[in-house]
Amino acid sequence: MNELPQQLANGLILGAMYGLIAIGYTMVYGIVQLINFAHGEIFMVGGFGALTVWLVLPEGFALGAAVPLMILGGIVVSVAVATAAERFAYRPLRGAPRLAPLITAIGLAIVLQQVVWMWYPDAKKDRSFPQFEGEPIDLFGATIQRGDLFVLVAAPLCMIALGLFVSKTRSGRGMQATAQDPDTAKLMGVNTDRIIVMAFAIGAAFAAIAAVAYGLKNGQVGFRMGFLMGLKAFTAAVLGGIGNIYGAMLGGIVLGVAEALATGYVGNIPGMELFGGGAWKDVWAFSLLILVLLFRPQGLLGERVADRA
Repeated sequence: MNELPQQLANGLILGAMYGLIAIGYTMVYGIVQLINFAHGEIFMVGGFGALTVWLVLPEGFALGAAVPLMILGGIVVSVAVATAAERFAYRPLRGAPRLAPLITAIGLAIVLQQVVWMWYPDAKKDRSFPQFEGEPIDLFGATIQRGDLFVLVAAPLCMIALGLFVSKTRSGRGMQATAQDPDTAKLMGVNTDRIIVMAFAIGAAFAAIAAVAYGLKNGQVGFRMGFLMGLKAFTAAVLGGIGNIYGAMLGGIVLGVAEALATGYVGNIPGMELFGGGAWKDVWAFSLLILVLLFRPQGLLGERVADRA
């Protein structure tokens, strides 16, 4: 039990990253009913965009001052790639059978991986990412690295900003209307194409913020990092209720905490020694998803973004 605060903190940090990425999945699905399996690679290119900003800054530039610039660089790259994908890969297939854009998304993910692997300098191996120096911080009995504080602050701020945007702005209400009935929304004067692009852009921006958090936590970024993180984020979106922006964050936190607790405690259960440790955390995460879908197929919250008006 002495380790419980630490495991909960680890799970909360990991879950906040999952949640930020999952919002991109759930917003796009809630509006155009598309599972964008390339979103993990949108997260990945955002990490490399942030790293590029760091590399071009003068030597000795303070990391604290560089982080906002790195976030901006990551967002620019992620949003550019996401909106280009929507315009040239997904929009022409909007009236096609659902299998066509799904396969396109998988192909786009592979293309983005290979482009970074081939053209980004030294991307064939993981690239070092800057980390904050200094002693860890003790908070409520848990030891938290300084880089981990970033996602603990960024995640709630992003959720608050998104909630206000969706509920208070005209574009946010247009987003809700498009998610509920795109044809009727278009008849009412809503530019649905612009709304869809906006959903892709917001999801990509959140993924870029998560990529910066990932780099600060792990000290590296790589062209493969989007696959597993994207898969976990999609799991979080389904867990919370696909199409629900609040459910995406809740699902991410539940998934992250479940992974941390399983990693820390399952191996200590008599007869379960072989199933503990970090090697099994993915198994327990997807086992949790299966259980939730068996007993609550609509997810934990189970509402679409349009229902949050």
